[in-house]
Amino acid sequence: MNETVAKLWPELDWIEDADLRERTAQVWEFAIEKSVLSAEDLETIPFTLLTKKAVSFMAHKRSVVHVCRDSALKMREFYGDTIPIDMDLLISGAILVDVGKLLEYELDEKGKAVQSEYGKLLRHPFSGVGLAMRFDLPAEVCHMIAMHAKEGDTGQRTIEGLIVHHADFMTFEPFKLI
Repeated sequence: MNETVAKLWPELDWIEDADLRERTAQVWEFAIEKSVLSAEDLETIPFTLLTKKAVSFMAHKRSVVHVCRDSALKMREFYGDTIPIDMDLLISGAILVDVGKLLEYELDEKGKAVQSEYGKLLRHPFSGVGLAMRFDLPAEVCHMIAMHAKEGDTGQRTIEGLIVHHADFMTFEPFKLI
């Protein structure tokens, strides 16, 4: 794992399966390489173009991962093994759900994040799955990427996919109110 991705994503260490951790990091390394955005840009650009006020892309993304992990741990605490949750798949999926935004966004002449021409044709759930498949991420992780946003509203989400979807929206929806 390169230093840039390790710095962006200390949560990668939560993935116990070394191979899954490495392949998750490789997706981010490749996405950064292909993107017009730098790792530094990810710390300053807004996580969404849909609200007037928003925190940075990385603040939002990391908060989603933390909400997913904390939610899953509480579910285990209260329900035991009644609801099986694969923590490695959950964390990998949570880290990767918006990796496609690195292709969906670009910076305009003033340095403001805007939707790219590519992003107008392929939203981040689609490009994110493509990036993840390039590195042979498990279907369960690709499923979370594909199903986390509105594109997944008509399908059946896995348990991990439900956790990621709700964590993502509960950390997005409040910004539409302010």
